[in-house]
Amino acid sequence: MTDILTRQLRIRGHLQGVGYRNYMAYKAGVLGIRGWVRNRSDGSVEAVVQGTAEAIAEIIASAKRGPRAARVDAVEVDEGVGEFSSFSQRKSE
Repeated sequence: MTDILTRQLRIRGHLQGVGYRNYMAYKAGVLGIRGWVRNRSDGSVEAVVQGTAEAIAEIIASAKRGPRAARVDAVEVDEGVGEFSSFSQRKSE
């Protein structure tokens, strides 16, 4: 049985207004990742991602690249919590 990991990501840089959440949702769908993503009022993006170790490594690498119009300065990764059945875009906080 494959272990499922949950990680919380905090992404900083030029991220809002460039399709970053859509990019993360697309990548999550391709990788079979569950969880969510949302914009934060400080300009960062927050995500909780859940999946296999391989899929989590891929989504973190994708988060560091971002879509073409984004500029990613940093991605902080911490342990995450929760059980998710799909991936969603949440309202900004």
